[in-house]
Amino acid sequence: MLRVRHRQRLRRKEASTLIEQLKVALDVEIAGPEEPVETADADGWSIVMIKGKALGFVIDGRPFLTVRGLLALKPGRRFVTVDMGAVKFVCNGADVMAPGVVDADRAIKAGDFVWIRDERNKQPLAVGEAMMSGEEMILAESGKAAKSIHYVGDKLWNLEAE
Repeated sequence: MLRVRHRQRLRRKEASTLIEQLKVALDVEIAGPEEPVETADADGWSIVMIKGKALGFVIDGRPFLTVRGLLALKPGRRFVTVDMGAVKFVCNGADVMAPGVVDADRAIKAGDFVWIRDERNKQPLAVGEAMMSGEEMILAESGKAAKSIHYVGDKLWNLEAE
């Protein structure tokens, strides 16, 4: 169980910078200019809260959406689509292997945060860090495509249920 501590409202300039970074990366509007944006610590996670919901996180100064944030905002960029056989493994925190990738955003570069979705429903399953470019993910027949960071059912996912 995660415990949220040290909630702090961001100044307008800090909030707009964070919102702009997410807009550039994912083409989503996480919050309006007047909406309060908070950050908090949750057992090692630096989370971003909008209207009391953990919709994002920050790792090494780089923000990204949580799986719940992805479900709510439906971004069109930085996706990695896996075949249905990989879904149960991804949902249990496994890294994404290249043979399971059926499609990916070609603009992905190694080191980018990406979101993993299933091929049938196109719903977010996990967030990871790309280990290869989007084009390489599609063409590769072996190797790790993305390292798992956060997935459906983990502690950060369950934070909303608490």
